[in-house]
Amino acid sequence: MRWYVSIGTVLVAGLLAGGDVAGIAAPGPNGPRLAEKEATVDVELVLAVDVSYSMDMDELAIQRAGHAQAIISKEFLQALKSGPNGKIAVTYFEWAASTDQKIIIPWRLIDGPETADAVANEIMKTPIRRASRTSISGAINFAMPLFDENNYRGLRKVIDISGDGPNNNGMPVTLARDAALEKGIIINGLPIMVKEPSYSTMDIDNLDWYYEDCVIGGPGSFVVSIKDREKFKEAIRTKLLLEVAGRTPDRPVVPVADEKKEPRVSCTIGEKIWQDRWGR
Repeated sequence: MRWYVSIGTVLVAGLLAGGDVAGIAAPGPNGPRLAEKEATVDVELVLAVDVSYSMDMDELAIQRAGHAQAIISKEFLQALKSGPNGKIAVTYFEWAASTDQKIIIPWRLIDGPETADAVANEIMKTPIRRASRTSISGAINFAMPLFDENNYRGLRKVIDISGDGPNNNGMPVTLARDAALEKGIIINGLPIMVKEPSYSTMDIDNLDWYYEDCVIGGPGSFVVSIKDREKFKEAIRTKLLLEVAGRTPDRPVVPVADEKKEPRVSCTIGEKIWQDRWGR
């Protein structure tokens, strides 16, 4: 079952019952130390963040800061302790076109305040960039092999996709999604809907429906939509809490449409808009 979540309806208190953090050596300057090789973690989490031109500079800055602040928040650190291992592995990359992905944070272990601070600082120190096109499928395809290239064994493997528009470049998004699901990877979504849909930016109505029906998948997958700029950071914190604790929302609002039904928004709407506008 997959669920759609609106900010303000999620009760995170249930996520925060915890045990002790399992202590292991802190990562060195060039990544995990030898003692951490092949470490078992509660989740291997890929944060895949949209930097297409439809995102304005303010949104990009809030997106960066939102992830950094969420990772060091008291709620996140408490949720971290609730897992059986008390630690996660995370990597953070930015994406735009099907061939445009840039890793900002290579795989890092987070097992407490010190390692959380280090990851947050890494996120914030990289200059913000923007790029053309929107390829959610490219982001998923880029993310999948990352799980095979790290030194961690996660109880769950999760790709977290955030973006403000539909796929308009690369392979159909549903093909990439299905390939990830076949590998046992869960995909969650953070559709950004803080601006009115505009022809100039290829925005669409009901982007949250598109993410629900065309992008996310896997056991417990969910969408947290951002419809208010003032709640941008709160939304990011909410979805990270859910992912770290391995929970679906305590109070789901609307169950996602059954996979056997037709999507409420065409899964090729972005490609169609691009073709209609530019004929290629």
